[in-house]
Amino acid sequence: MSSKRQPNIFHFKKFSVRHDQVALKVGTDAVLLGAWADVDNAFRILDVGTGSGIIALMLAQRTSENVSIDAVEIEEQDALQAKENILESPWPKKIVVYHKAIQEFTSLHKYDLIVCNPPYFENSLLPPSTSRAQARHTQRLSADELIEHSTRLLNHTGKLSVILPTAEGNLFKAKALSRLHLVRETAFFSRKEKPQERWLLEFSPTSRAITSNPLVLYSLNDKKTEAYISLTKDFYL
Repeated sequence: MSSKRQPNIFHFKKFSVRHDQVALKVGTDAVLLGAWADVDNAFRILDVGTGSGIIALMLAQRTSENVSIDAVEIEEQDALQAKENILESPWPKKIVVYHKAIQEFTSLHKYDLIVCNPPYFENSLLPPSTSRAQARHTQRLSADELIEHSTRLLNHTGKLSVILPTAEGNLFKAKALSRLHLVRETAFFSRKEKPQERWLLEFSPTSRAITSNPLVLYSLNDKKTEAYISLTKDFYL
């Protein structure tokens, strides 16, 4: 990651993210999703499992002043750190953090966009840290639950955007298609000659033509590709 890094903080062009108190540190997955999610006509946005708040902050940077962003986080320490990061950002009034599970979250309005960098290790060994286990395993948020509650909270033209490893993404896609339509997908590769590493997937209650394209991080000469630079240029220093 090419942002300016200090032990407990990442500096991006317009904001910084502290992540010393959260279960998961800032990583490429969050940056990819925050830059890739389609914010066109998205005036009400929900970030599920916000962690440090990085994706909510990226979406705040990418959208106009009249957009409102809600961020839910089940872990108290993570929610507190997200609130601190947002208060120190240029958008302290644009994002509201709720210390709550998505299963218990209610809203008076429907959302135009829901984003989630979800837990995905369903069958692997749990890490020793309880909070890290909950953040990266589906103990407290399964794929079925994310799909169910996203469907409950989306408006009829809204979008659900997620990032997942390839195998887990294929499973998630199969489950989501029973309730939602796939409208956009990007296969992510660290290098063109290596196997696919991630799926970026976008679903909607309303059917539309599917957009599908690959994204490669490094070219053969180990330089970042133009496509990746273009996607993330507004964030990295």
